[in-house]
Amino acid sequence: MHKVLVCIAGIWPWAAAAEEVVIAALGDSLTQGYGLVAEQGFVPQLQDWLGAKGAQVRLINAGVSGDTTAGGLSRAAWTLTPEVDAMIVTLGGNDLLRGIAPDVSRANLEGIMQAAAAADVEVLLVGMQAPGNYGPEYKAEFDGMYPALAEEFGALHAPSFFEGLDVAGGDPASVRAFMQPDGIHPNAEGVVQIVAALGPYVLELIDRAQE
Repeated sequence: MHKVLVCIAGIWPWAAAAEEVVIAALGDSLTQGYGLVAEQGFVPQLQDWLGAKGAQVRLINAGVSGDTTAGGLSRAAWTLTPEVDAMIVTLGGNDLLRGIAPDVSRANLEGIMQAAAAADVEVLLVGMQAPGNYGPEYKAEFDGMYPALAEEFGALHAPSFFEGLDVAGGDPASVRAFMQPDGIHPNAEGVVQIVAALGPYVLELIDRAQE
């Protein structure tokens, strides 16, 4: 593909002649931007963040509200058009809401990873964490499938979509300030924090796509 560009002192010196990298963001309502005006959603804010870093990139919003990993798998093949160089996969939240068995979710994610590998597309797999009420075995199996699949397919892995909100260790009241009233979807400021945390992973994804 293209020559690898090196990050120096936190600045990504994208060459003027470098071709635009096209990234499909395959996900559910978190990717789609549920409850937000278009420009406040995850994909537009990430596009702006990457542009501010000098990245020549175009994001495709392939988020569908309510989608499970099965829905993502059904859309993977036609999302991976010839123009797509890389893909961000953020799925699993609706599997949790429906109590779908982790082995089923894993098989669906594996199918998505296989489709990406067949298309020679680099992947950033974004993790999700199961709540404790499903039991420790369910949680361990669900949480663990993301890093395991990323390792199996040589993909990048971000531990959590909500990493920027420090959901696991942060003060609940502070976290609520970044969420919509449903407690599930981030508000516009929450997306700002999420993008700031996930952005560096996406820069690395772009770097891989240009190799």
